[in-house]
Order: sequence, then C-alpha cells, then structure tokens
Amino acid sequence: MFAGSVVCTALPYPYLGVRRVQPLWTQALRTPASLASASVRGRFRFRDLLGGWIRMDCFGDCLSSAGIPHSINPGGHSAVRRPGVRMTQFFQQMVNGLSIGSVYALMAVGYSLVYSIMNFSNFAHGGVIMLGAYFGFYSMTALKLPFLAAFALASLGTAALAILIERVAYRPLRIRKAPFLYFIISAMGASIFLENIVIATIGPTFRTYPEVFSRSPLSLWGLSIGRLDLIMFGVSAVCLSGLVAFIELTRTGKAIRAASYNMKAAALMGVNTDRVVMTVFGLGGFLAGVAGVFFGMKYTVYPQIGVITLKSFIAAVFGGLGSLPGAVLGSVILGTLETYVAGYLSSQFRDLIAFVILIGVLVFRPTGIMGKPSEDKA
Repeated sequence: MFAGSVVCTALPYPYLGVRRVQPLWTQALRTPASLASASVRGRFRFRDLLGGWIRMDCFGDCLSSAGIPHSINPGGHSAVRRPGVRMTQFFQQMVNGLSIGSVYALMAVGYSLVYSIMNFSNFAHGGVIMLGAYFGFYSMTALKLPFLAAFALASLGTAALAILIERVAYRPLRIRKAPFLYFIISAMGASIFLENIVIATIGPTFRTYPEVFSRSPLSLWGLSIGRLDLIMFGVSAVCLSGLVAFIELTRTGKAIRAASYNMKAAALMGVNTDRVVMTVFGLGGFLAGVAGVFFGMKYTVYPQIGVITLKSFIAAVFGGLGSLPGAVLGSVILGTLETYVAGYLSSQFRDLIAFVILIGVLVFRPTGIMGKPSEDKA
C-alpha cells in the first residue's frame, strides 16, 4: 500500500472519502510517531505528510495494511477508545495509584505522628527514608542477606536512626523549651547532613536493587498488576493497621494520645513524655525504612531519593496534619490523582498537581480533610 503512487485507491466504496491526497509515504515510514495527529470532525489533519485531508477510517485501514500500530477504529469516525477499553484503563490507573498512595501513607504518618506530639514538621524524615533504601540495598548486595532479613534490618536501622536524630537534634531544644522555629531549622540541617554524608562516603551513583520479585505482571479481570505493586500495597496495609492497633489498644499508645492532647498535662499525670517522644520517632523511622526499601526497589537508590517525602508531606497536609486517618486518606487520594493526571494528561503535570493541591488546601481548608483543632490532633 505504501509503495503505491495513489493512496487508498483499492479501498471499497465506504472508504472513498479522500481529498487532495499526495503520496508522501516514505516520510510517514520514517516518522511513524507523527501519525498521532489531531482529529477534526472524524478526519485527520495530516498536511505535513500527505498534503491534504483523509477520512479517519480510510487512514486507519491504510495504517493497518502497512503494519503500523494505531488506535483508530476501523469503522468509526473517532479516535476515542471503546468504552470497555476506557474502563480498563481507568481501573488500571486506580490500581497504580493505590500502590503509590500506600507507600506515601507510610511516610505521611511519620509526619503526622511527630506533628501531633511536638507541633512541628520533621523535615529530616526524608533523610531517614533515603538511608532506609541504602540499608536494604547493601544488606542484600554486600551482606548477601535474603530479602526478608534485609527488609527487617533496614526497618530497624531506620527506627534507630530516627531515635538518634531526636536525641541529638531535637531533645536539647525540648529541654531548653526553644521556639518551634528552631526545631524546623534543626530538622533541615539534619536532612542536609544525611544527604551530603552519603554523597561524600558512598557517592552519588544510582544503584538498582537486585531482582527479588518477578517483573512479569499478574493479569486479573483484564488489569495488569505488578507483583511488587501488590506486595507494596499489602505490606503497607498491614503496617498501617498495626500502627492504628498499637495507638488504640496498647498502654504506650494511650500515652501517645494523651501527650498529643497536652504534653504538659500528660507529664503531670505521670506519663513519661520523653519515652513517648522516643517511641513516636521510632515508629515513624520504622515505617520510613519500609517505604525507603519499597521505593528503592520500584525505582532506584540515590542520595536525593528523600525528596519524595515532599509528596508525603503534601499528603499529610491534605489529609490533616496530626490526623493518622487523614494522612492515609490524603496519601491514597494524592497517589491516585497523580496516576490519573499522568495517564490521561501528561506525566509532566504529575508533580504539578501535588503542589496545586497543597496551595488549595492551605488557602481554602488549612486543617485538611480530616484535620482537627490543635488540642485534638491524634
């Protein structure tokens, strides 16, 4: 078909809708990506290649004959996909969004836990997540540990690191009753220190986790679900459920809730607030390690991977800082919105939508979706 001098001359009567067509098929073969032109009332504008107008159905038949993939319905006059395909794509994006949102939630609850107790955002959380990814990577590559052992070691290591950061960077400020601005400055300094110490010692090279789970996706009801995505969602759900049970049912959890209402009143009632703060940082660090390992496996490991915590911070603000259910809900919504924007509009707008949400929440509803007054944060 492409070798001929006239386009679509051998097509039957329903396809004789050709106007002023010129045979520039060699250019089309060299640039198949340019075949996705805009459609105007059922016709493709294709002047740059054909010098005229072609009915979409005729053009689609020509592409099929030439072996070039396309999404043009053979008997239709629109490039819009069939309803079944559109619904499959919709649910596919939802699955991807839930997977990413569940990991955002692991990070966001760390922000909410610290904020509910100490009334400031722990911006050193990103450095803890970054080191969690490195702990898991080197446990599997250097120490040759199996995945489960490396996973546990990374999570426990980041829990200990978070407690260490609290002891060194925040506790002296708490003892002196320093203004909260000092806590934020100290957190930013800790984050910069962790990132640069990794660059100076390990280097800025991107590293990839060894393959643990098969990359072949699972097919379920027409949806393609990655094995790693499914495991990320399941482990995140278990960790978050365990955290909620710990906060609601245990003695230490009740002490955390009491301290979140009023730290001074809890101390007067016999609660060891220093232990409460240490426990909160340990829990946040443990979940940060889980999130760091999963993000390192899904993408790559590098010193700036902690920047992803900006998304989790936005999710925590969106759901309501200090509210654990709000942090989870905001993370799931943000992850789903990002995948829909990337799938239906452009991946260039994926990060933009997060900051649009942040500005909108701060302007119209500063407390977030499930935000509470400052005296009722947890």
